[in-house]
Amino acid sequence: MKKLIMVILVVGLLAGMTTLALAKGTAKEAKGMLDKAVSYYKANGKDKAFAAFNDSKGQFVKEDLYIYVLDPKGVVVSHGTNAKLIGQPLIDLKDSDGKKFIKAILDEANAKGKGTMDYKWTNPVSKKVEQKSTFFEKVGDMVFVCGFYK
Repeated sequence: MKKLIMVILVVGLLAGMTTLALAKGTAKEAKGMLDKAVSYYKANGKDKAFAAFNDSKGQFVKEDLYIYVLDPKGVVVSHGTNAKLIGQPLIDLKDSDGKKFIKAILDEANAKGKGTMDYKWTNPVSKKVEQKSTFFEKVGDMVFVCGFYK
């Protein structure tokens, strides 16, 4: 009986680890979600798009991928996994290495229109600080962002 319980626990643990491993979005998926979000915004307008982006169970949140949008001053105007961040100025936010990544994203978006940025951030799935690579694109005066955890 003890062996059976141990086998069940091990199988359950392995299944859980597999699920967590599968819960990581890829670079291709993150870029695709960003492109889809920008297209959706252009086709549907701000109100409908932000409502869709803010829906934590909607089409713009998948596994550990989500969309967030920043205004020119680094204020979050839409966020797929943390509604408490909406309205918050994050221009001076630093990652665990002290990098002001929101400011860096905005600076590069203003200079080039789009790009990528690496920083460390808490993964909403694992709840751990992990290395993240983010794609971003400036649309009008807002910057749309989607990243993946490495």
